[in-house]
Amino acid sequence: MPKNVAKASAKTKTVPYDVAEQLRTPKEMAAYLDAWLAEAPDDATGIARALGDIARARGMSQVARDAGLSRESLYKALSENGNPSFATVLKVARALGVRLHAEPA
Repeated sequence: MPKNVAKASAKTKTVPYDVAEQLRTPKEMAAYLDAWLAEAPDDATGIARALGDIARARGMSQVARDAGLSRESLYKALSENGNPSFATVLKVARALGVRLHAEPA
C-alpha cells in the first residue's frame, strides 16, 4: 500500500447536528421560527419542534419558568411526539420573546 493512502481502519467521527447550538440571538431565533411558519405552515409538529429548538437554545428551565410550566411538561409538549395546546404555544412564544403574526395567504 502506498504511504500516502489512509488505512481503511481509520474512521470518521461524526456528531449529531443540533440547530439549538446555532440559535444565538433573538433575531436568529425569530428568523428560524418565521421560516418554519412560512415554509411549513401546516406542520404543527415541526413548528412545535422549532419552538423546542429555540427553547433549548435559550435554556429550557428558564423558558419553562417564564411560561409557567414545568420543565418536563415543556420538553414533552415540544418534542417530536408532543402535541401542545395553542395556549401552551402562546405561553412559550411569549417566554421566548417572539410573536406570531398573521398575513394574507
